[in-house]
Amino acid sequence: MTLQQLRQVIAIADSGSLNEAARRLYVSQPNLSSVVKELEKEIGITLFLRSNRGIQLTPEGKQFIGFARQVVEQYALLEDRYIGKKVKKVFSVSAQHYSFAVKAFVETVKRVGMDKYEFAMHETKTGQVIDNVKNMTSELGILYLSDFNEQVLHKIFAENSLVFTELFACDTYVYLWKGHPLAGKKEISMKELEEYPCLSFEQGDSNSFYFAEEMLSTLEYKRLIKADDRATMLNLMVGLDGYTLCSGIISEELNGSDYAAIPLKESQVMHIGYLRHRDVRLSDIGTIYLEEIRKTTNRAEG
Repeated sequence: MTLQQLRQVIAIADSGSLNEAARRLYVSQPNLSSVVKELEKEIGITLFLRSNRGIQLTPEGKQFIGFARQVVEQYALLEDRYIGKKVKKVFSVSAQHYSFAVKAFVETVKRVGMDKYEFAMHETKTGQVIDNVKNMTSELGILYLSDFNEQVLHKIFAENSLVFTELFACDTYVYLWKGHPLAGKKEISMKELEEYPCLSFEQGDSNSFYFAEEMLSTLEYKRLIKADDRATMLNLMVGLDGYTLCSGIISEELNGSDYAAIPLKESQVMHIGYLRHRDVRLSDIGTIYLEEIRKTTNRAEG
C-alpha cells in the first residue's frame, strides 16, 4: 500500500467514475483499474461495486476511504510544515526577573512580527536560565555577574560550552513601592533597611548564594521573604513594605509607576549580559533582541 494508491482510490471515490478519476489524475483508465485490483487484493476487501451507472463504495470501502483521507491529510500537513518550508522558526529567551528583558522581548516581537516565528519568553530561576541555553531550549539567557559570583558562574559556563557577553554595568539600587517610608530618600543604606523585609527570588534546588538574583545575597537579613515571580514580589512590596536589590533599570510599562529605584549606599557593580551556546551562531532575531535590550536600558538610564 502506497500513498499514491491512497490518493488514487480517494479520487475514484470522490468522482464516482474510473474514467473521471483517470482524467483528473492524468493516468489511463486501465492503469487505474489495475491499481484498484492490486490494492483490494493486498488489503483483502472490495472497495468498489461496479455497475452500468458507475462505481459505488462498499461499506468496507467507505471505512477504508475514511482512514485513507486521514493519512493523506496528515501527510499534506507534514509537507506544508517541513517539505514546503512553511515551518515557523522558534526564538526563545530565558532571563532572570528583569522587566527590561521582557520589554525588549515585546519590542522584538512587534518589530519582527509573528508570521514567521514562534516566540517563547522564560522569566525564571538562574539555574534554569543556564540549563535552557545549555540545552538550546533558549538561544539567549539574560543574567548578571558580580565580583562575588563571577568566578563560580564562569566555571559553570565553561563546563557547559556557554559564553557570557556583557551588555552593560550598573550600580545596585533599592527597589520598593513609592508609599514605602524610605521612598523619598535620595540614597538608602543597608542599616536603614534592617527593619523591612528583604524580598528575594526563590532559586529552587540551586538555592546557592552564587545563583541569587539579588546583590549582597550573603548578608544575614533579619527579615527575608522568598517569592517565585515578579508579580508576587511587587505585591509584597506594597503589602509588607518589602524591598529588593536590583539594577535600577525597570520598565514602568510592565511594572507600573507605583515603584521606585533608589541608589544603595553600599552599592556594588552588576555586570548584566547575555549567555549563549558556544556552538550556536547568533541568529538575526537574536541580534535584534540584543539591540532592543540596549535601546530599553539606554532609555532607562537616560
